[in-house]
Amino acid sequence: MGLDNVAVQWPRTGRFYDPVAPAEFVDFGEIVDVPGISAPTAALAELIAKTGTVRATAYTEVVDLILGLDGVLYATEAAAEDEDPVIDPDGCAWIASGIERFVAAHRPHGEAVGFESVGVVLRSLLSDGRLAEQQLRWLDSRLEALRDDSGAAPQWTFTCAELSVVAAFYRRCADRGFAVYAESAAPRRAAQS
Repeated sequence: MGLDNVAVQWPRTGRFYDPVAPAEFVDFGEIVDVPGISAPTAALAELIAKTGTVRATAYTEVVDLILGLDGVLYATEAAAEDEDPVIDPDGCAWIASGIERFVAAHRPHGEAVGFESVGVVLRSLLSDGRLAEQQLRWLDSRLEALRDDSGAAPQWTFTCAELSVVAAFYRRCADRGFAVYAESAAPRRAAQS
C-alpha cells in the first residue's frame, strides 16, 4: 500500500475535502522540458501537473529524517487526534521550508542525494543549533535505526532537483491556502481478462 499526498481545498466544506483542480499545478509540467532533468524528477513534476498529487511513499523516510519527526507526510499527528489525516497550509509551509533548507545545504555536496550525504548535511545543519550535542545524538540513533538487520543503509536515490519539486508542491499549497490530504493508495492491479 502506498501513500498519496493530494492537494485539497482548505478548510473542508461538508464531510469531505474537495480536491484542488490540477490547473493550479499545470506549470509543474514545464519542468519536464528542462534539459538534463532526471527521469524521476520529470515523472514527479508531470504527475503533480496532471493530478495535484505527490506519490509520497518514496519520500517518507527522507522527509521524516530531514524534519526530525515521524509520519510527517502521513499526517499522523492529526490521525492520532481522531482528525482527518490532513496537513494544513501552515504545515505545508513548514514542510516546504525544511526541505528547501536541506536542499540548499546539500547542493555544495553535489546533486545526488543518498543516505550518507543526508547524514553529512544534517550533521552540518544540526551542529550550529542550540542543542547541537543532543540533536546530533538523536540523528545518529535515527540513522542507525534506518539501517536493516545486516547494517545496510536504505538505498535512497534522489536528486536535489527532485526534492526541490517535492518542496515546491508543498510551497504551492501553502502559498495558495491549500491543504494536503494523506491518502493511502492501494497498489494498482492489472485488469483481468
